[in-house]
Amino acid sequence: MKISNTSKLGVRSWSLQAIDTCPGAIENGELVDACKGCYATTGNYRFENVKAPRRHNREDWQRLEWCDDMVDELAQDTHFRWFDSGDMYALGLAEKMLEVMKRTPWVKHWLPTRMHKFPKFRIVLEEMRALKNVAVRFSSDSVTGQFTRGLHGSVIIPTPADLPRGAKLCGAYDNDGKCGDCRDCYDKKVKVIAYPAHGQKMGKVIRIKLAA
Repeated sequence: MKISNTSKLGVRSWSLQAIDTCPGAIENGELVDACKGCYATTGNYRFENVKAPRRHNREDWQRLEWCDDMVDELAQDTHFRWFDSGDMYALGLAEKMLEVMKRTPWVKHWLPTRMHKFPKFRIVLEEMRALKNVAVRFSSDSVTGQFTRGLHGSVIIPTPADLPRGAKLCGAYDNDGKCGDCRDCYDKKVKVIAYPAHGQKMGKVIRIKLAA
């Protein structure tokens, strides 16, 4: 498998190619607002050396030994993020991820996903959410702070000043865009994280949305 090291996060992650593995990003034949400005389609994510390991992972997870190898790989990790790009597009992948989570109780797992939109994934997702070491965050499609209480665990907001009631502001934007020691995304007690938009592409999406 190919494990990513993202400077912002300070923890490792396992990822796939954005959009191609994100069925939850599409509604009525179009990208939802939050995915129109996806950071994982811009910047360094456009380079071949970044795309290649994500393509590799799409094939690699189907190996019989993948779960065992992932458990071994995480032997020294305390925190792990699933998908700094992409999503668990296949039920078989979701079931294998669940096995890895169960077999690595020493690791706090964070899973952002839109796959809750599909009924066949619900059972696996609820099993993940029941684990003490796993924070599953269903992503809101909004870029202006709208979310459903009790469902969504993260939402995009235009600026920190637009923080909606009931959400906690992501601390990275007061820390040069880096997580640092913050681990709120892994904390099940933090119900909703609000991420201020960043990047020109997302900024354009928000301007169009607010002008509509």
